[in-house]
Parts: sequence; structure tokens; C-alpha cells
Amino acid sequence: MTEVMRVALGQHSAATHDYLTFAKQLGVGGVQFNMIGKHIGLIPEDLDLPEDKGYWDAAELIELKQRVNDYDLRLEAIENVPRSFYIDAMLNGPRRDEQIASYQRTVRSLGEAGIPVLGINWMPNLVWRTPMQAGRGGVIVTAFDMERVLAGEVVAGITDVAEAEDRQYSEAEIFDNYVYFMERVIPVAEQAGVKIALHPDDPPVESLGGIARVFYKPDNFKRALEAVPSPSHGLDFCMGCFSEMVYADRSNNDGVLDAMRYFGERGKIFYVHFRDVQGCVPKFQECFPGEGNVNVVQAVKTLKEVGFTGFIIDDHVPEMLDDSDWNHRGHAYSTGYIMALVEAVNQLV
Repeated sequence: MTEVMRVALGQHSAATHDYLTFAKQLGVGGVQFNMIGKHIGLIPEDLDLPEDKGYWDAAELIELKQRVNDYDLRLEAIENVPRSFYIDAMLNGPRRDEQIASYQRTVRSLGEAGIPVLGINWMPNLVWRTPMQAGRGGVIVTAFDMERVLAGEVVAGITDVAEAEDRQYSEAEIFDNYVYFMERVIPVAEQAGVKIALHPDDPPVESLGGIARVFYKPDNFKRALEAVPSPSHGLDFCMGCFSEMVYADRSNNDGVLDAMRYFGERGKIFYVHFRDVQGCVPKFQECFPGEGNVNVVQAVKTLKEVGFTGFIIDDHVPEMLDDSDWNHRGHAYSTGYIMALVEAVNQLV
């Protein structure tokens, strides 16, 4: 079957009945899970969690995929392993090579389970945000303001990594750690039939908490992909993060679309986070699709023009009135909006 650009539901960490039923009701064909815990997200939710082995076995991934398939859905990808699985690889700690071997094992397990994509980020101290802001009609959205970071108003992110290590980390060092990691992981991914999709730094600033950021500008993605060239090495193209990098008004927005075109033409976009922001670093806040920096119609047309045949998810969404703890109302709005865009462009372009 020829693959076409399509929409999935993502950014959830457990294969619950409610989540999978919600995906079916929305009309998407597949789901993606963001695995932020040490387990795979199976239910029942009171399942005894396995010991933190530092990797995932094929059997548990196969079980997860089967549960998704039981709802007549496709498991498109898993995004992220727990930070504890590879923190020493990111920071060149004493367990670096041990953790790389465990990550290789996880990649092989995905291949055995038939899960085609594994997303990764290279943020040792994770995503940072300052206090929430109000968006359209009073919805609650995440925000970032460097002035508030400097004042100590951080509500998300890990701020104590550098202090615990009692040192600073340079951009060159973090980049070299990434190349060392991928030189050992990508050959295994090729053998397993798995694609590794790199997410940008969020927020895309040069350094936070004493640790340099690497993937905060397009040139560094180009360098990384050239350093470890492979059909299995590409991007989770987070449109929101690229929008955070370079503000471009909606009548032009060349920065985001140029990056989308550059990586898309080279077959390096494995899937897309279709979200946006208002403003850019050092200060921005998230918003609904269509009211941010990017002309979203042109974005989907660009994906079509470069031959993108992967899946698109909405990523972070505003918290709407009476929303659930996983913002299903925000996801319903954003996913429906994206589905209409994709259907129109698939038919007309």
C-alpha cells in the first residue's frame, strides 16, 4: 500500500481504553505514544511496574502494539524513552557505553515488534517552561520567557543537573556526545528497520541550567545528519520549535517553511509535530494551530510538495474549558483542524 501524508493522535503515555476509543472516534488511523515512564504504558493502570532495566523488551512492545491493533489502529511510533535510560550518554557519564548498549537493545525490540519509528530528544534537562498564560478565550497555554527563567520562575524542566555534576557543558561537548551515540545506534536501527527521529530543543536557546543546547538552530541539525548519514537518521519536525527559533510573520514565514522544505526534500522528516507559537525566543506562548507564526495552509502544502508521506500529530494543545487532565478537548479541536488541512491538500495539490 502506498503511504500518504496522514494524521495520527499522539502525546499520551498509556494505551487506555478511553484514549484508543477517542482516537477511533476522531477518525485517525493511528496513534503515537510519548513514553515518559519506565514502563510501556499498558493497562490495567494498577499493573505492577517492571524494574527499571534501562531498556524495553520486545515482548512488552509487542503487547502494546497488539492492544493498539485490537482497536483497529496503527501504532505509528514511540516518542522518547525515559531520560534515565540514556542520561549518561547525553552527558558522557560513567555508564555511557552501558546505556548505549541498552538503547541498542530497545531499538532491536522495536524492530521485532514492527514499530517503525522511535523519537528521541537530546535535552539532558528536558523542556523548560515558565508559568502558564491565557490564550484565546481564556484557554490555558504553556509559555516561555527568558526573563522569568533568570528570575527563577521555572515550572517545567530539570534545573539541578549541572549543579549535581558541578560543571558546565559546552555546545561542542553535547554535540560530540550526540554523534558518538548515533554512530553506535544508527547501524543497529538500520538492521532493525527502525527510524530514529530527532526532536528539536524546546525552548531552542543556546543554554539552560549550565547545559548547552545543540538543536536550537537548523544548521546544527544539518551537521548532525551529515555526521551520521543514514536513511534511518532523521527528524521529528516539530513545527512549533522551529517557529520558536525564528519569528516569521504569517504573510512570509520563510524560516519555518524553508527548514521544512530543506529537510523534507532530503527525506529527513519522519513525522511532524504540528503546533505553533506566538512570538519566538526569548519569549513566546503556545496557541491553537492557525493563530501563530506559521501559515499552516502553506505548511501542509510544503509537506505535500516535498513528498512527505509520514504522519502528523498535534503535539501540545491548549487546555480548554472543562478539559480532561490530558486535554482531550484541545486535542479534538487541533486534530480535527489538521485533518481538514491534510485532506484538502492531499486532494488539491
